[in-house]
Amino acid sequence: MKLLDLDIHLCSVDKAFIMFISTTCATLVFMLASFIYHFLRWHLAYAYYFFLAMLFDSKHKNKTPPNQYDAFVSYNANDEPWIMRELLPKLEGEQGWKLCLHHRDFMPGKPIVDNIVDAIYGSRKTICVISRRYLESEWCSREMQVASFRLFDEQKDVLIFVFLEEIPTGELSPYYRMKKLLNKMSYLSWPRAAGHTELFWEKLRQALRTGEDRVDECFPLNVVDNQR
Repeated sequence: MKLLDLDIHLCSVDKAFIMFISTTCATLVFMLASFIYHFLRWHLAYAYYFFLAMLFDSKHKNKTPPNQYDAFVSYNANDEPWIMRELLPKLEGEQGWKLCLHHRDFMPGKPIVDNIVDAIYGSRKTICVISRRYLESEWCSREMQVASFRLFDEQKDVLIFVFLEEIPTGELSPYYRMKKLLNKMSYLSWPRAAGHTELFWEKLRQALRTGEDRVDECFPLNVVDNQR
């Protein structure tokens, strides 16, 4: 058969079949993406921060002063009035601790994730100031993920929880990582400290003063219990 005798109409592709294949592939990709987002996003995020932490250890551990700050304060921007009115004057003004605050100490122009990792690993401790808005914040969740990874990786007492409001156990269920930590660690509650705030600040001072002991030997913040 000569090439000129070939009927190109016999080689035409069924457009309906192509549409079917394309639609099926798009649907499968969408379903896979939905599954990953709903069930695996925290695992992927944890793996991502694990990579960042390992990168920090390999590149900066021997270059950055280990105690550049006494504590990095992780908080939601809506809770900044309490930070500026209560926490900062007491810890920096009266007790003399050197704190790292993102609105003040993060390096301009540097990626936020890099600033978070550097701040947490450049501080002896991380203070997580918990509120409902904190739990809803993506960036606050990332800060807690990095801090909790450091806790598990180094097995040292580097994490302090301060609750600005009472949050029932049911509302903490979606945040399984925090709930798991709270089952093992004590925490401080600002609402429960009403009327005896000096005890609250003394316990926080003692928690900051303790060395980076192993987690199972950490200082008990028994101003409140850890039963929620």
